[in-house]
Amino acid sequence: MSQVFVEHCLELLAPLGAVQARRMFGGHGLYADGLFTALIASARLYVKVDADTEALFSAAGCAPFVYEGKGAPVRMSYWTVPDEALESPALMAPWARLALQAAVKAAAAKAAAK
Repeated sequence: MSQVFVEHCLELLAPLGAVQARRMFGGHGLYADGLFTALIASARLYVKVDADTEALFSAAGCAPFVYEGKGAPVRMSYWTVPDEALESPALMAPWARLALQAAVKAAAAKAAAK
């Protein structure tokens, strides 16, 4: 995976706050202020979605992250962004905000479950 692409994705998400990449499963997890907000797999950026935002990504022609599990495909709550969003932080901003919103909700739900 290209480190240049990873750096580009970090730049795109930088308006969210402190953003960092961590290697994981042959790709990278991207964290905004410590929250798992996006991932890079197979040279594609996927951002966090939830039940409230998934339809927006679907309507924009984005695709979910799917990997092959034990005998069946597993669909994750991460989706690609529109191609134009990859051009600049300004074009990524609305999608990045939705991803951060979904990550905050997921973290809150996880904390409440404990």
